[in-house]
Amino acid sequence: MSKDQATGLLIFLTCVTVAILYCVGLFWPALESIRLWIIAIPLFIGFTAVMAIGAWIGWTMATTPLPKPIEETTDETEKEKEPEEQ
Repeated sequence: MSKDQATGLLIFLTCVTVAILYCVGLFWPALESIRLWIIAIPLFIGFTAVMAIGAWIGWTMATTPLPKPIEETTDETEKEKEPEEQ
């Protein structure tokens, strides 16, 4: 087994274990007092992650310079080609 396969197996087993523990914690009657937190914490993490990704996309779009219009680009390439042809 390669290192990548071992890492993949570890990630798989961790995810399956967390999913099982989450479901057990959500529906186990003895844990009813913390059921709100079992729902609220992953929801908060997911919401924050989605908002962070959205903010990153917005920041990237806002700070990326605009590309040159196509007409200017073709004019520049034509001017560069003219001296070479002569």
